[in-house]
Amino acid sequence: MTDLTRMTASELAGLVAAGDASAVEVTQAHLDRIAAVDGRINAFLHVDTDGALAAARAVDERRAAGDGLGPLAGVPVAVKDVLTTRGVPTTVGSRILEGWRPPYDATIVERLRAAGTVMLGKTNMDEFAMGSSTEYSAYGPTRNPWDTDRIPGGSGGGSAAALAAYEAPLSIGSDTGGSIRQPGAVTGTVGAKPTYGGTSRYGLVAFSSSLDTPGPCARTVLDAALLHQVIGGHDPRDSTSIPAPVPDVVAAARLGASGDLTGVKLGVVKEFTGEGAEPGVTAAFREAVDTLTKLGAEIVEVSCPHFRYALPAYYLIAPSECSSNLARFDGVRFGLRVGDDGNRSLEEVMSLTREAGFGPEVKRRIMIGTYALSSGYYDAYYGQAQKVRTLITRDFTAAFTQVDALISPTTPFVAFPLGARTSDPYQMYLADLYTIPTNLYGGPGISVPCGLSEGLPVGLQVMAPTMADDRMYRVAAALESAVGTFTPPAL
Repeated sequence: MTDLTRMTASELAGLVAAGDASAVEVTQAHLDRIAAVDGRINAFLHVDTDGALAAARAVDERRAAGDGLGPLAGVPVAVKDVLTTRGVPTTVGSRILEGWRPPYDATIVERLRAAGTVMLGKTNMDEFAMGSSTEYSAYGPTRNPWDTDRIPGGSGGGSAAALAAYEAPLSIGSDTGGSIRQPGAVTGTVGAKPTYGGTSRYGLVAFSSSLDTPGPCARTVLDAALLHQVIGGHDPRDSTSIPAPVPDVVAAARLGASGDLTGVKLGVVKEFTGEGAEPGVTAAFREAVDTLTKLGAEIVEVSCPHFRYALPAYYLIAPSECSSNLARFDGVRFGLRVGDDGNRSLEEVMSLTREAGFGPEVKRRIMIGTYALSSGYYDAYYGQAQKVRTLITRDFTAAFTQVDALISPTTPFVAFPLGARTSDPYQMYLADLYTIPTNLYGGPGISVPCGLSEGLPVGLQVMAPTMADDRMYRVAAALESAVGTFTPPAL
């Protein structure tokens, strides 16, 4: 039989449904792959071997009993460690939650289990999803399977690297400023950020509540759409959840795979085609635009003048919200507790716990956010940033009166070497330059591989209007049908 770890999720689901391979066989193949290569990649923080095999056996029993199986039943999935998993460690890449086993599942995890997918374990990430390289994990950096001396993107580098290393066919990420799309771009995989509110945040450990969006990661656009269909939809436990059905993203992906974009109008964002991107990234993007034109799409240039202010606005809004959200991690109710020897005050214990439990990037953002929200500075910083957010939303709204979707490079550069940017936070933040506007707007975006630069993957980003997630899948699938998928060197 063909190596099960090299097959797509849709192919694996077909094998399981037909009885040509058992879910246990599929799961064991991926567990064996993790054991063989993850020592070099560090994509996983926890592998739930017993839980995965038990879930796989349950799928096989249902199939043997003649029960109907969902479209992804028996397919393994890796879950970013930002989502709570009942009885399985959830650390958010931080020492402050080391060893914590939640008493409940996030809504997305519930839906994965109900669909019959098999959770392999929890993937590595930048601490509390704050970072652009997965070098800020308290448990060591994840490495890019294309070149293990380079970063896999962040904050969800573990979820993307697991795909590129063939340790999992599907994974779940979360996207606050590009943390699904950016790792997808630099690992040659597909990462989709749904419309904000289109996937539930219940059980997602919060970083920035008005931006955090969980979403699917895969090696093909169709697989990402199939996973999106499983995890999406209204959740009454999430007050920001949209009470509307998920657009038919699977049908859109299949339509796009025909390679016909006749009648589709795409806007190239003028502000993202100038200086700032590496020449190889720009060249790969231009070739992809030519390909989209050959597929029948009409390409026009669209100006979104306030996108240039997205980065500074984001780095006031997100830290402000993180300052509030992370106040709960104080050593009193759960998680790490330091200095409680009976001789210190509660305030001293809280201070010592937060000093020991939080890493440098988390501390940096808490301090920025606390300052931006402080008396006398709120209107000057946080208030102004929210005004810029409104202007960026208006740019998107105006652009979508002219075109069906917007396209740009996903990142300004390919995967950079480990340690190359950790001493300069601003250079690190630039990794999300092209992805942040979509988060501030709340619309969907997807990164799909479009070429190589110096032997490393380049991603193209498709951005669509809110609740028009199907549009981005159609365009991404059409491009994928023309340029194919990308395989890293053998590990």
